[in-house]
Amino acid sequence: MTIHESSEDYLENILILSERLGRVRSIDIVNEMNYSKPSISVAMKKLREKGCIEVDREGFITLTAAGRAIAEKIYGRHRLLEKVLFSLGVDKKTASDEACRIEHDISDDTCDRIRDYYAKHMKSRA
Repeated sequence: MTIHESSEDYLENILILSERLGRVRSIDIVNEMNYSKPSISVAMKKLREKGCIEVDREGFITLTAAGRAIAEKIYGRHRLLEKVLFSLGVDKKTASDEACRIEHDISDDTCDRIRDYYAKHMKSRA
């Protein structure tokens, strides 16, 4: 399944919001991402059509297994890259912002190598 960067961002935010709020509605995504209601509505329709989310009669959004897999992968990358950048001395806000951009563009292999290097490097510091 081909997912664009913006769709990955929506799925990641749905995951984060569901962890924070329990149940997620479109308005929560609007508030979190600071996008317009129509933009979120269009994005949610596309994600529903791709089988990444489900929306119940009350308007609550849940990730499907496929959507959750994508969201967890992207969010995991984000957290890893943010930690690595922060450990290199990048301030937290910049590390988070730049991790968000990098997370979409690196390969699985590169991400795995960064994860392994970071784990090894952090163990050697202890």
